[in-house]
This record gives sequence, structure tokens and C-alpha cells, in this order.
Amino acid sequence: MDFKEAIEESGKVILKDVKNFELPHIFDCGQCFRWNRQDNNNYIGVAFGKVIEIEKRNNDVVIYNTDLKDFNDIWLNYFDLERDYSAIKEEFEKDELLKKAVEFGVGIRILQQDPFEMLISFIISANNRIPMIKRAIENISKSFGKSIKYKGNTYYAFPTLEEFRRATVEDIEALGVGFRAKYIYKALEDLSSGTYDLNAIKQSDDDGCHEGLKNFNGVGPKVADCIMLFSMGKYSAFPVDVWVKRAMQFFYVAPDVSLPKIREFAREKFGSLSGFAQQYLFYYARENNIKID
Repeated sequence: MDFKEAIEESGKVILKDVKNFELPHIFDCGQCFRWNRQDNNNYIGVAFGKVIEIEKRNNDVVIYNTDLKDFNDIWLNYFDLERDYSAIKEEFEKDELLKKAVEFGVGIRILQQDPFEMLISFIISANNRIPMIKRAIENISKSFGKSIKYKGNTYYAFPTLEEFRRATVEDIEALGVGFRAKYIYKALEDLSSGTYDLNAIKQSDDDGCHEGLKNFNGVGPKVADCIMLFSMGKYSAFPVDVWVKRAMQFFYVAPDVSLPKIREFAREKFGSLSGFAQQYLFYYARENNIKID
């Protein structure tokens, strides 16, 4: 457990003496699209049909717009708070190269997000930029999800399959997802018909999960790794994008090595902790704008 205790006060839960929890490291490390930094450096996000605001106050974390029941039912798992990240970092710090990335992203945690939302979100992410991804996901939520009020503002939950399945291809195209509209429509079709079942895929072993996700149109190896890592608890996943490739080339492998080779190398090297290594490496490479000559 990476915190001492959770205390409920009016409209919020305070986590005392939280370890390994830095807001920018968690919300700006490529794993989520529905969290936004506020002027006061808090973050507001939408997940599992709820809107919450997070503040880091010295060694405490304050979660606004929630109570202990929701904390125990949703946010304890969502923020992966029962995992000892110090033990993971101790293991990684034996590697002098990875140690630099771990020290830089010391407060990273891997969020446990909704598999359906992650499937659609990471289909949208393929060959796309973060602002465009966030805008498309917001458009989907606004068009098909439920509205939620917080501090006088209106937010929108990501739609359930039942809410989103009524969309036509044309509806989806109008949401700013580009060529990915047909992939999203087909995913909705396949899930609605029972052709594929995300719960069954999640229950598979890591390799079976990866192969199962690649059955969806628009889901290649990298997108499958993202979905399984950020929503299915499969920590041998190692998504390789341009930043991870640069980090791996900078620290470990030859400049001309292919993405599948990098993934294979990383999974052999980091094993069941590959996904955690990936997040430290991604954040380090992107924030330091690593380039490979």
C-alpha cells in the first residue's frame, strides 16, 4: 500500500503520506487522455462516469468530489494504490541506465482504466497527435456520453458500448477521428454482436490478450500493448512509439533495430515489469526531447 490512510471530509478524500505519486508524472506520461492540468496545478479528470479533481498537498493527495465508498470501489484500484512502486523502482535502479529514467519520473503510476474506453481511445491514437486525440475523445463523450456537473462546469462521461453502438459511420466521422471512423464502427459492431469479448480477452494470459486485441481492425502491436497495459493489468506489455524507440536506442539497442525487435528485447530484459519500464522510459525521452543521430 503506497499511502498511510484515507480520510473522508466533506466532498473529498485525503490520502495521508502518499509515496510515488506525482500528478504530472501520472497524467502526462501518455497513458490517459481525459485529465487536464488546471491553473492551480491540480488536475481534473473524467473516469468511470465520475469527475474528480486531484491535488498534491505536500505528502498528501486530496481527491475532490468523491467519498470513501467511491475511493474504495473505484479510485484505490484506478490509481493502483495497493502496489508498492518503491519495490519496482529498487529493482530498476540496479540498472544504471534505467535508473536515470526512474529518478526523472519518480512519481509515475500506471492507471487501471476502462478497457472499452481504452480500445476506442488507442484506435484513435494511431498516427495521431495528443491534442487531436483528446479532442476526438471529448467529441465522442459529448455526443454519446452522460453529462456530469462539477464546479459549475459540464463534463461528459465516455459512453458505454450500449450508448455508443447507435452511432453510424457518418456520425463517427463527424467527431474528428479521421480514417479511424471505420475501425471504431467495426469495433462497436464486433463487441455488440459478441464476435469479440473484452472481458474474455482480459482474462487471457499476456500473449493471448495481445493477440486477441489485434483481432480488432486498427489495432496493431503497439496499440494492443497500450490497451492491455493501461486497462487490463498486463504488465509484460511494452508499447513502442517514437519516444520509447529513441529511449531504447539511447540506452540499450542499435540505432537501426526494428520496433518488433525493441519490443522483444525489452520483454526479455524487463519481464513482468516491462510496462513499468516503458512508462519511465517514455516520460524521460519525451520530456527531455531525446534525439538519436
